[in-house]
Amino acid sequence: MARIILETPRLLLREMEPADMPSLASMLRDERVMYAYNGAFSEEETAAWMQRQLQRYNDYGFGLWAVILKESGEMAGQCGITMQPYAETLVPEIGYLFAYRHWHKGYATEAAVACRQYGFGKLHFDRLYSIIRDTNLASQRVALRNGMKAVDTIVKHYRGVDMPHTVYCVERVTPDQTDRTI
Repeated sequence: MARIILETPRLLLREMEPADMPSLASMLRDERVMYAYNGAFSEEETAAWMQRQLQRYNDYGFGLWAVILKESGEMAGQCGITMQPYAETLVPEIGYLFAYRHWHKGYATEAAVACRQYGFGKLHFDRLYSIIRDTNLASQRVALRNGMKAVDTIVKHYRGVDMPHTVYCVERVTPDQTDRTI
């Protein structure tokens, strides 16, 4: 049984395991889901994605986790914290990706908020980021609902394409503050 990391009212976030490959492949091979990545993934890219997540658990103790619907036990998507390059360093990024049939149900925001709380409360990060392609308006809205503010724009070169991205950030709350964006 994979390790459960977080629980929200409707979701469980747990480490992914090889048995999750069919659900993961269904998401990563869907053009609608992967439009921000410039297209659906091949079988090889999907396998490499899974391996990266498993390696992140070993390297950092966190990564993208499977998001499981409590009601059905179905894997609806992925959400978690990964270390991503930004401003010549690695920063903790909250990322999320959900199967198309689970869009517009609030799952991404629910999972992302839980990851923000975990990143500050358990992992003790001072700042958390979400780096989102400029055309991915739905993910940008999730970042804003997660208390983040746009702080920068960058260009990533991925799959042969220059892709503008907006960098969102939120700072950890100290006992004498409320949530702040930078």
